[in-house]
Amino acid sequence: MAPSADRRRERHEALAALLEGDGLDALLVTSRPNIRYLTGFSGSAGMAVATRGDLLLVTDSRYDEQARQEAGAVARVEIETASVWDRLFKELPTLGPLATVGYEAHTLTVKEAERLSGGAGTAWRWKAAGELVEGLRARKDPDEVAAIRAAATLAGEALRATLVAVRPGQTEIEIAGLLEAALRRFGSEGHPFPTIVASGPRTALPHAQTSRRAVAGGEWLLLDFGAVVDGYCADITRTVVVGARATEAQRALYDLVAGAQRRAREGVRAGMPGREADGLARDPIEARGFGGAFGHSTGHGLGLAVHEAPRLARTAVEPLPLDAVVTIEPGVYVPGRGGVRIEDDVHLAAHGPVLLSDGRTDLVELV
Repeated sequence: MAPSADRRRERHEALAALLEGDGLDALLVTSRPNIRYLTGFSGSAGMAVATRGDLLLVTDSRYDEQARQEAGAVARVEIETASVWDRLFKELPTLGPLATVGYEAHTLTVKEAERLSGGAGTAWRWKAAGELVEGLRARKDPDEVAAIRAAATLAGEALRATLVAVRPGQTEIEIAGLLEAALRRFGSEGHPFPTIVASGPRTALPHAQTSRRAVAGGEWLLLDFGAVVDGYCADITRTVVVGARATEAQRALYDLVAGAQRRAREGVRAGMPGREADGLARDPIEARGFGGAFGHSTGHGLGLAVHEAPRLARTAVEPLPLDAVVTIEPGVYVPGRGGVRIEDDVHLAAHGPVLLSDGRTDLVELV
C-alpha cells in the first residue's frame, strides 16, 4: 500500500468540535481502538485525554519507546513506572482549567469508574459521554478503506490456499490451524477474533466454537475468519461442501443465502437506514419461509475493531454513514441439518457500494 496520509490532527479537531457541542472541556479515552485512532498508539495499556487543543497519552514503561514513536508527533507522551491512573491525575492540571471531563462509560470498568469518584479524581466533574470517537470512526478515510481492502485481499488468498488442503477426516481445529497459518503467511498482523470452523450439523450454530469434530464427506464446512493490516480488520465467511458434490437440498439452501447476500451487498447505500439495509437480505429469506432460521443481523461496521458502528439490523433506525465499511453476512441455520452463512466486506462510497473482499460466493465443492 502507498504511504498513508496522517489524519490524526484532523480527527482531533473533529473530536474537539464534538466536545464543545457537548459542553465538555476534555474527554478521557480508554477504548484501545479509540486511542489508536486518535494517537496511533497500538499498545495494550494506556489512556488518552483530548481537550479542545491538546492530546495527552499516558502509558507505562513497557511502551516507552513504542509510544513515542507511534504517538509522539501528535500527542504529549507521559510514561509511568508505577500507577498510570496516579500519573493521569497528576497530568490533568497541566492541560489547563478543566471543569467537566467526559469519560467513555461504555468501556470503563466499575473499578476504574470508582477512581473518578474518589481520591484524586474528585478534583474534576466527570460526565458520561456518548460514543463520540466511535461516531467519527464509522466514516472511513481512503487510507482506512485501503487497509481493510488489503486485509480482505490477503484473507481471500489465505482461504484459497487452505481449501486446497482440506480433506474429509480432518478436524475443525486442524483446518483452523491451516487457515490461521496461511493468514499469517500472507501477511495478517493477527486474528481479530477466534477463527470459527464448523462442520456438519454444527454449522447450524451461528457462532460455533471450533472443535475436535472430524469433517465427513458430503458435509457443510463453514469458515468465519478475519485478517488485520495496519490495525484494520477484515471479516469473511464462506461455506463449502467437503468431499462430495452438493445435494439438491444443500444447493437450494446455499442459493437462497447467496442470492440474499448478493442482493444486500449490491443494494446497500449510504444514507439508507440500517434496518432497510438489513431487509435487503432478510426479505427474500423470510419469503421462502426461513425467517426464523436467520436470527442475527445482516451486518456491522468494520475498522480498528471487527465489530463497530454502524449496524445493519432490524432495530437499527439510523442512516448508514457515507464511507462506512460494513459486512454483509446473512445466514440460514437449520438444527440437525446445518447452516450456511456468506460474508463479504463493502465500502459505502458516494457512488454506491464497493466490494472490498473477493466476492467469490459461488458454491465450492471440495471433491
